[in-house]
Amino acid sequence: MAEDARSLPPTLPANAWCGRADLLRLVEVLGAENLRWVGGAVRDTLLGSSAHDIDAATTHQPAEVVRRLEAAGIRSVPTGIAHGTITAVLDGGHVEITTLRHDVATDGRHANVAFTDDWREDAARRDFTINALYAHPLTLEIFDWFGGLADLAASRVRFIGDARARIREDHLRILRYYRFQARFGSVLDAEAEAACAELAPMLKGLSRERVGWELQNLLSLADPVETVRRMAGNGVLAVVLPETGEREIDAFAALVKAEADAALPPSSIRRLAALLPADPRVAETVAARLRLSTASRRRLVTAARRDDAPGDARALAFRLGREEAYDRLLLTDSDTAPLNGWDIPQFPLKGGAVVERGVGAGPAVARILNMVQDRWIAEGFPDAERVHAMLEDLLAAERHNPDTVNIST
Repeated sequence: MAEDARSLPPTLPANAWCGRADLLRLVEVLGAENLRWVGGAVRDTLLGSSAHDIDAATTHQPAEVVRRLEAAGIRSVPTGIAHGTITAVLDGGHVEITTLRHDVATDGRHANVAFTDDWREDAARRDFTINALYAHPLTLEIFDWFGGLADLAASRVRFIGDARARIREDHLRILRYYRFQARFGSVLDAEAEAACAELAPMLKGLSRERVGWELQNLLSLADPVETVRRMAGNGVLAVVLPETGEREIDAFAALVKAEADAALPPSSIRRLAALLPADPRVAETVAARLRLSTASRRRLVTAARRDDAPGDARALAFRLGREEAYDRLLLTDSDTAPLNGWDIPQFPLKGGAVVERGVGAGPAVARILNMVQDRWIAEGFPDAERVHAMLEDLLAAERHNPDTVNIST
């Protein structure tokens, strides 16, 4: 669901971050007329939302930014110096400072840029009008050359200039459009929708990491169901997730509702699992294609092994892990309530205690531990006293069959 917009003022409303001492010091070092806040922090503050990452644009060349920061004792990191970006390490958080620039050449994946001192020219190379809003660091005046304020008030995500041209500059903007539209847009922009549908095949030329990262960001939003359905209808989803059909999209919609009903935060990996058939081989293929981390790959494959009867919720959490148990339960429309407020206990029996009872060290110890643990889980995780009683019962039974385990007498 799109975030609520409001009647937007021509200046940035009073907020906590603009008055931060470390940011005011940065403004002093670079000069208020040479610096503007830009991007997400400005947009989100205008909407009354919390600002997270703070980005700045400047007329200074990167070398001059570094020189001024060093002279002021502010540590800097050349995170994207080839494209004009220097990161200032401040007490309140990092700030990316990027020299004003314009595109010289683009190929749909990378851009060659040249620096400029023209604020409007810098704004013109950004993707959407709502991301091209600049704010003076002291007066908080908003600079809006492309109707971003009106689009923000109307809950509309619109490309700057010709949508097709902007997508040809950077093909990832197709997925970025859907992500921003899911978050901020309740009014569809016909030109943007048509351009994304027409140019969707261009996504095939992007790096898998970029596609995977953007897709996970989209899936992490509160309720991207209608956006995902539209991506499918426009032929975009078939390019990035060809394994997904109507059945999987319905499962995805059910999962999003189940997460909300259970008051659980969105999980991009769980939601990705819902968009795929319940087949570990498919999950492995997709994880490799999207270059997921090892942990994410394992979780996706574990979720793909789901069935319609996941069993006892707490037993599942103990064996698989808490998040993995939630994945299995939610994906099969099973009850998650047993996990509410419950911490996974530690099995209160070690191998040494088994050896002390006369079992020879070796595979027999592991077998005994596993048997006791299975009983402990089946009984609902009783205390240590009960576990040791289980061990005694098991060992007594084993002594009647001495071939099964080496127990000294």
